[in-house]
Amino acid sequence: MSGAKVYYDADTSLEPLRDKTIAVIGYGSQGRAQALNLRDSGLRVVVGLRREGRSYEVAKADGFEPVPVEEAAQKGDVILMLIPDIPMPEVYSRHVEPHLKPGKTLVFAHGYNVHFGRIRPPKDVNVVLVAPKSPGPLLRQKFLEGKGVPALMAVHNDATGDAKSIALAIAKGLGCTRAGVIETTFAEETETDLLGEQAVLVGGVMELIKKGFEVLVENGYQPELAYFEVCNELKLIVDLIYSGGLTGMLRAVSDTAKYGGLTVGPKIVDEHVKENMRRALEAIKSGEFERSWTGNPKAYDELERMMRELEQHPLERVGRELRAKGLL
Repeated sequence: MSGAKVYYDADTSLEPLRDKTIAVIGYGSQGRAQALNLRDSGLRVVVGLRREGRSYEVAKADGFEPVPVEEAAQKGDVILMLIPDIPMPEVYSRHVEPHLKPGKTLVFAHGYNVHFGRIRPPKDVNVVLVAPKSPGPLLRQKFLEGKGVPALMAVHNDATGDAKSIALAIAKGLGCTRAGVIETTFAEETETDLLGEQAVLVGGVMELIKKGFEVLVENGYQPELAYFEVCNELKLIVDLIYSGGLTGMLRAVSDTAKYGGLTVGPKIVDEHVKENMRRALEAIKSGEFERSWTGNPKAYDELERMMRELEQHPLERVGRELRAKGLL
């Protein structure tokens, strides 16, 4: 093991933020949680939103007085970019970049746009990453419980000499240093995140479920039973892995499941699959994936088409029927 550098509450301080205004751009899952946590940590927070946006009234109900994005960027000494990857470059160039005075700090929750050069901040501002490893609602929940979720932290540009301290102060304000903050780089965070999503957490899991369902149904088994075996029960297994790792999960299932999993699993997800993962990683590192997604003007149309196709897959139809009957 390489021994990653991890920072905790005792290693950090909120002092680098005490006299600063923190501008949170966006008020979705992460934006809301981060704005609330930072405010509850005693920091000065302003929220930048479009007045016609869906989140405007939510932010007002939470006690904020949202201002236009450009005004928030102007007021903010530290600016958190918490909007989706696709619109972020345009919002940045139109509303944020004109207000980046020397010494300000840009904070990203994902390194994607900076790493792939879709956003190129000036050299006289700090550029850091603070990436909580959880959805926004869980980040907020753990904070209110006096706990935290882990996070990643990186410094892309240190214009003031204290960019790292500012990033760690943000992480502390979010509650993440209660759990631990791992130091990384923008490249490492971006590339590992994308490979994890594509090969395992989203793409890999979906395809494994679909293929298992198809094999069972094509061999004459009832679709409802197939759904339970390859999809519904997956949550139970993931919960066991989450709490105790792979070994903890194996200790909790039957000996038959242990033996079958350990002997047959490697034959299904074999070296050919690993080689496919290597190719996926190379496509990420080379920028091929980025060009096919954020560099592709037809990408959203393709995404909508694929979503419609998935909705019509027999697995999804069976799932909807089981939920309608109260069986899930």
